[in-house]
Amino acid sequence: MSPRNAFYAQSGGVTAVINASACGVIETAREHGERIGKVFAGKSGILGALREELIDTSHDSDADIALLRFTPGGAFGSCRYKLASYEDNAREYDRLLEVFRAHDIGFFFYNGGGDSQDTANKVAELGARSDYPITCVGIPKTVDNDLPCTDVCPGFGSVAKYVAVSVQEAALDVASMAETSTKVFILEVMGRHAGWIAAAGALAKVTPDDAPHIILLPEVPFRRDAFLERVRETVQRVGFCVVVASEGARYEDGSFLSESGTVDAFGHAQLGGVAPMLAELVRGELGLKFHWAVADYLQRSARHIASATDVEQAYAVGKAAVELALAGTGGVMVTIERTADDPYSWRTGQAPLAEVANVERTLPPNYISQDGFGITGAALRYLRPLIAGEDYPEYVGGLPRYARLKNELTLKKLPPFDP
Repeated sequence: MSPRNAFYAQSGGVTAVINASACGVIETAREHGERIGKVFAGKSGILGALREELIDTSHDSDADIALLRFTPGGAFGSCRYKLASYEDNAREYDRLLEVFRAHDIGFFFYNGGGDSQDTANKVAELGARSDYPITCVGIPKTVDNDLPCTDVCPGFGSVAKYVAVSVQEAALDVASMAETSTKVFILEVMGRHAGWIAAAGALAKVTPDDAPHIILLPEVPFRRDAFLERVRETVQRVGFCVVVASEGARYEDGSFLSESGTVDAFGHAQLGGVAPMLAELVRGELGLKFHWAVADYLQRSARHIASATDVEQAYAVGKAAVELALAGTGGVMVTIERTADDPYSWRTGQAPLAEVANVERTLPPNYISQDGFGITGAALRYLRPLIAGEDYPEYVGGLPRYARLKNELTLKKLPPFDP
């Protein structure tokens, strides 16, 4: 039996380590050339399959593929595109089958978060209902760390490390200037419904008066007066106050502090601007000088300070996805299972895609401090191993050396298709 080809694609917001998962997929597939032919990567995620824009990774050398492990961003392009149900848009599913048949694709690997795992689940269901065999495995990825069924999501550990280091360093700067200048510094981080990234800022806190002094989590309704009083008291006691605010901070009624009124391609409310809003509140009510910053794309693209644990796990889930598919296991997402906290140990596992798709995991109540402005020892025990270790890229001319793939498209065999 001749080897069948594989399709791999990246979806949703990218991370510092998603390409390490791609590296794990491609290198493992190359080790099993007798069973997997070519690995096609979708140009811009699932859109690459629908448009028959398939990148032939066989044109890239082993050395270039290995360099993906150290490269941030999405090497093949990502997208925010959600497949409708089969009943609502059967033509897209028919198109996917046409492309799979035309290029003899028997393995489907989709690397993304909750919405992306929904796409993977729909493709798995498509294979089950059709006469075309396709083994579908989801590969977890999200900086928000909000996927269920897995101890951690690759991409989160590196963002957590970046935020913790940024809080530590910014606090030293603010402390230096606080007597005559800035009294309040606010760092806005990602996290729509789950406060894992904001919580990671607490890793910088060694003593009770260390930054961050306040963490605003989506899981805890924003209390204006309590927030202002905590800022005022902290400045009076410590001399300055550092706040880490999740972009998803919200009021008691569930509305976001920073909602813009627009939505993204997945239908989620567009957020941004909670830091300047809080800063103006501090200035207007307390008259304190402030500075604010938005970590934005910097936090998820900072491969130079990536967690070695995160890189290792990102590669491992890519490798495990191929191994599961070769064993005939489909309709699942690779998971990470923690086996011990100290010393930290873990292994890969699996969970049904149907249990993962469109489900968000938020911070559990026992991870949030009683006053709602911080996290507990249990949360710190969970977080600390995830930022452990460094995995620096090679530097050339003072800058990191990152992969530059050929990204050559294979020849199309079908008529054009407009999703």
